[in-house]
Amino acid sequence: MENQLTDRSFKHQAEGRSVAERLAAGKALRQKVKRTDLAEYHPPANRQDPIAILEAQTKTRLPELVPICYARMLTSPFAFLRGSAAVMIQDIALAPTTGINVQACGDMHLSNFGVFASAERNLVFGINDFDETYPGAWEWDLKRLVASAVVAGRFLGGDRVLCEAAVRAVVQSYRQHLYEYAEMGYLDLWYANITEADLLQKLPTQSHKRATQLLVKARQRTHLQVLEKMTDLVDDQHHIIEDPPLVVRIETTPRGKPMVEAIEQLMQDYLTSLSADRRFLVSRYRIVDVARKVVGVGSVGTRCWVIYLEGIDAGDPLFLQIKEAQPSILAPYAETLCNYRLPDDHQGHRVVTGQRLIQGAPDIFLGWGEMDGIQYYIRQLRDMKGGVKLEPSKFRLAELSNYCGVCGWALALAHAKSSDAAMLSGYVGKSEALDEALTKFAHAYADQTDRDYDQLAAAAKQGRIQVASEF
Repeated sequence: MENQLTDRSFKHQAEGRSVAERLAAGKALRQKVKRTDLAEYHPPANRQDPIAILEAQTKTRLPELVPICYARMLTSPFAFLRGSAAVMIQDIALAPTTGINVQACGDMHLSNFGVFASAERNLVFGINDFDETYPGAWEWDLKRLVASAVVAGRFLGGDRVLCEAAVRAVVQSYRQHLYEYAEMGYLDLWYANITEADLLQKLPTQSHKRATQLLVKARQRTHLQVLEKMTDLVDDQHHIIEDPPLVVRIETTPRGKPMVEAIEQLMQDYLTSLSADRRFLVSRYRIVDVARKVVGVGSVGTRCWVIYLEGIDAGDPLFLQIKEAQPSILAPYAETLCNYRLPDDHQGHRVVTGQRLIQGAPDIFLGWGEMDGIQYYIRQLRDMKGGVKLEPSKFRLAELSNYCGVCGWALALAHAKSSDAAMLSGYVGKSEALDEALTKFAHAYADQTDRDYDQLAAAAKQGRIQVASEF
């Protein structure tokens, strides 16, 4: 899949041309799609019912968990936005685009960023959710990110002025960093990351204390911490603590196979997706326990497992997350936009390939496998990972613009790694034209999100959907 992805998706027309020529080519695309065109959002008269889109997604999910998904989405319009990427892509996919394609995240919002450990055990900041990743238009990611800035800003109690500042922080940072990446050599760009030193240098002094606290907390989120938090010691052996319905131990698969046996077979499949050195490392661990775990907002209802493994003893734990990978919501639209479709031979493979392309420092245990006909990707459950909780009681509203600027930076890096930063930079330019356009779009789409959220609330009240009382 990687070869086809490289050969077909990202073999852009910039080969052999100078940076200046590629910047000029990007600028020329403004004749095709004006930056002001990106401001427009007009829902069609025949717009598909957003609740129907969500209901269609639930058909492939565990029915007993779907009410939890709806309950989480109903906590706020921002939570609704997080869980309704499939709704937004149908709203924006047919809008004009420049034709510059990237490896899109596919579900780009302010809560899908965080810090995590590189293979060298350094903390870096970047995108941390790749379930929907697929080649597509850069505009899709940026539009979703700026819309989330307004929706989150409103949820946190911000007024229109603050929300507009948050959007401008995203777009300005995106533009400025693209221009920097346009001048970088491809190998330098491949190795580029946003380090903790970069973060502290970029953030204003008054934000350093909270940023440092986040970094310190991330360093404490290790496998040993998970061992203490998620397991109990029973007969001298650690076991995952159940917390129904969020964490439950399943004895057999739907096909009647013992779960431990099924997981062992999946692990053998997973090992073939790893390089030889990492395959050797994982093979030294033994499976101790496994449980199903509910995660996220939009992911609730997909199958997700936590495996607890031990190395030399209980002081050498390894926790892996096995998460179901379904077809990307972007795939049907990418086929129309790009006139091609990736083979999608394995959805877990798709997720891993996309993450490796754009994250910069992916998990060393990242791989894929299959169990009972369901395709999964595998990663560490927790390895110095941390993120900002965008909740009124836990986030300072005054820091929203600073945080948005860092997110715009991370998105620029992801797009630069997987496409032509110079052409992108040439199009977005140095002026505030794109900032103005996307500010208008973001407010319009935030209004749409509010309306859709109200529809979901009405569907719950009318009994059209079932909502869990505990989630």
